[in-house]
Amino acid sequence: MKRSLINRKLGKVERALDKAIERAEIPGAVVLARMLREGELLEYAWVRGLAVIRPERIPMRRDTIFDLASLTKNIATTTAIMWLVGDGLVALDDPVAKHLPAFADRGKEEVSVRHLLTHSAGLKPWRGFHELMIRRERKTGERTIGTPEGREWIIDRVLRSGLVHEIGEAAVYGDLDFIALGALVEAVAQEPLDVFCRRRIFEPLGLSDTCFFPLPVDGADGPQLPEPLRRRIAATENCPWRERILWGEVHDPNAFAMGGVAGHAGLFGTADDVMGFAQVVLDAWHGRSDALPAALVREFSERQHRPENSDWAIGWDTPTQGSSSSGQYFSERSIGHLGFTGTSVWIDLEREAIVVMLTNRVHQVAKRSRFDLRPMIHDFIIEGLTAG
Repeated sequence: MKRSLINRKLGKVERALDKAIERAEIPGAVVLARMLREGELLEYAWVRGLAVIRPERIPMRRDTIFDLASLTKNIATTTAIMWLVGDGLVALDDPVAKHLPAFADRGKEEVSVRHLLTHSAGLKPWRGFHELMIRRERKTGERTIGTPEGREWIIDRVLRSGLVHEIGEAAVYGDLDFIALGALVEAVAQEPLDVFCRRRIFEPLGLSDTCFFPLPVDGADGPQLPEPLRRRIAATENCPWRERILWGEVHDPNAFAMGGVAGHAGLFGTADDVMGFAQVVLDAWHGRSDALPAALVREFSERQHRPENSDWAIGWDTPTQGSSSSGQYFSERSIGHLGFTGTSVWIDLEREAIVVMLTNRVHQVAKRSRFDLRPMIHDFIIEGLTAG
């Protein structure tokens, strides 16, 4: 009786997602959920729609690889910083300039690693570096977008940028904080960000389909991927300045200009890999796993109150009462993150619930909505898994 009630309740999830596909709000989705309830592990999976509409129609599959967009910030960069803190190479309250001397420019000497991780450093949230590079290329005729030289140019501009508000005065979500953090990981680890993340995070955690797709060093258009791999990837936007549908290359323009590997975007992965990562975080938080440093997982999951009204933990978002993409049921002891391409992960640390929702909402859709589908889906899932 309980199981049939759960299944009936979860039918709301499927109807809502089917309707979103019919309305061309999303081409398709993979949704996975897991909850520990009264000692029983309840799991749910839903796969529907298309991974690619153009240039051909390819159905969505459970093992479809998505451009995870800003999930890069928590799965890759935040976890990389966590390991460097655990190794004693970085402290959260270190000045960023201790590891990246150029960052001290323009009054940023007191900005700490913690400030960057909580979006409270005062950096401008976003800047179209790719647009500056396009104008530069038109003048010089020299290709820099996607090259190592272009990557270093963007990093240098970020490190030497000024502040738009006082340090710690506000928490303003943005990408520049994490571009700087990606550079910090590379400076301290003395290896590229994608190599460090593969060695310390993806391979040890068994995330076999999670990776960056670096561009060729000559900056050629798009990664040179084997065709069977590319056909597993969900396409994203028909990009006006790249003049093609993005399929197997990063959607984020600055991450593309940086060669496909950046601290704020560039990571690709499957729903099962995101779920696997989230489960490791949950197990470490409860002290059941040492695959990640448990004490640091707990510390990084705590709201930092920088400033006092901020909901940011360390590299993770937490539910904002009344307006969270996680819906109304995830407890205050929850962490999560969103990606612009239509990706999200939420982990309720207290009730041991995880929801992974991956869509390619920017691919050939009829309209660009506010994407308020997320809270509705999370609510329907939690109602279904707690039914009875």
